[in-house]
Amino acid sequence: MGKQVWRVAVAGGAAAVFTAVAAVPAGAAEGGVAFTRVQVNDGKPIVIGTSKEVAVPASFRMATTRAWEYPAVYLYRDNGDELWHAIETSDCHRVSAGVCDFDETMYFDPSVWDMRNSEAGVWKVAARVHFDGDGGDTDHEDLTVQVKRNSRLTVNASPEPVDKGRTITVTGKVTRADWQTRKYASYGGRLVSLQFKPAGTASYSTVKKVYANGSGELRTTVKASTTGTWRWVYYGNSTTGPSTSSGDSVVVR
Repeated sequence: MGKQVWRVAVAGGAAAVFTAVAAVPAGAAEGGVAFTRVQVNDGKPIVIGTSKEVAVPASFRMATTRAWEYPAVYLYRDNGDELWHAIETSDCHRVSAGVCDFDETMYFDPSVWDMRNSEAGVWKVAARVHFDGDGGDTDHEDLTVQVKRNSRLTVNASPEPVDKGRTITVTGKVTRADWQTRKYASYGGRLVSLQFKPAGTASYSTVKKVYANGSGELRTTVKASTTGTWRWVYYGNSTTGPSTSSGDSVVVR
């Protein structure tokens, strides 16, 4: 399968091939192209941390009788901002005369490109193609995608081991990606679930829910009843992705 690749920076960066600064999509810019069957990340939120490139699958169908180059779908907001760091498309998978299906991968890499924390939230989806020679077509799609900052959780349950009936203290911390500093920062005030899995079983169940303090720190106590593993689970919100801590096993004697 052939591929076409181009990379840009969203805010003020220079485009290698495909410009990253364009007018807000408002229907066909020059006409002659129809985009359908647009999908981005199977409808799931795009969750981005601070150091790893995130590859997001997309796909679309394009119908046109004109000669074209560099078709793609991408994320935008009404203020003219676009969000994507690299786009890779397949060659045309021919459906019929003038109709092609495309597979696409949209890349986001906060370790290379500058990102603003305000970029977390809802983005709209548009499709765009350049015509061979000059001009192009940009269409708004009736589709939105959530972009979220990754979150992390730690856990510690003690003492280990513990006598049955005694108190176990479970602590942890909630942090989330700060794209502007490229580090994880405390995320205070979050409601987090404490879960337990008895030894020899496969499933966790929620024991209680605890609010993190202003520094993102979690602390609660439970009675030791049986040997098993404790963990924290945060379900995320409109700008922050979910996370699950590793498990901390405690032997109850």
